[in-house]
Amino acid sequence: MSNASNTSPTVDPRVAWRQALPVLDNASVTLREPTFEDAASLLEALVTAESARFGIEGQIDDRAAICFIEAVRADRSAGRAFTYAATLSQSGRIIGLFQSRGLDPLFENVECEAAMLPAVRGTGLFLECAQLLMGFVFGTLNAHRLESRVLLASGRANGALRKLGALQEGVLRRAVRRGGQYFDQVLWSLLQSDWRERQNGHGPQVH
Repeated sequence: MSNASNTSPTVDPRVAWRQALPVLDNASVTLREPTFEDAASLLEALVTAESARFGIEGQIDDRAAICFIEAVRADRSAGRAFTYAATLSQSGRIIGLFQSRGLDPLFENVECEAAMLPAVRGTGLFLECAQLLMGFVFGTLNAHRLESRVLLASGRANGALRKLGALQEGVLRRAVRRGGQYFDQVLWSLLQSDWRERQNGHGPQVH
């Protein structure tokens, strides 16, 4: 009689998200993969996004929201990117979107886009969501570098990234087009080593 173990092989957590994106949460916010039932709420977040387009070309409408969710699932299954809907933990209301895309096949370098509803901007909820996301990107996926681009004119977004410990690397002149006009973007980056220092209490703290 065989004594072979009945347990299935352990899936490497660095690639397990391609099969199912894990839920990330704390007492205030929960990050989960968006579903088709979220289409109307996602549309609100997509329409009010200041600089993030999440790969959407053309008009943002009901059909674009559905196509966005389809693309999110396809990108996740292919290991290209993953997207989280940020929700309030108690009510489940969607308050924003966070998308992380690999800049290389190993996901060592990651680009992140984010958008929060105007009603929750300035409440600190973005920082809580971002900290959950960074814990997953750096702690679970073992990424080396995370970068983000935000509008130069968005003082709130730039201030939030600074509070997270990101470093401003430069200004990308007229790098993004919105409504027929070109706008400057700021390139921010955060390294895993920076994040771990802050987790250990050794990095600079900004309040």
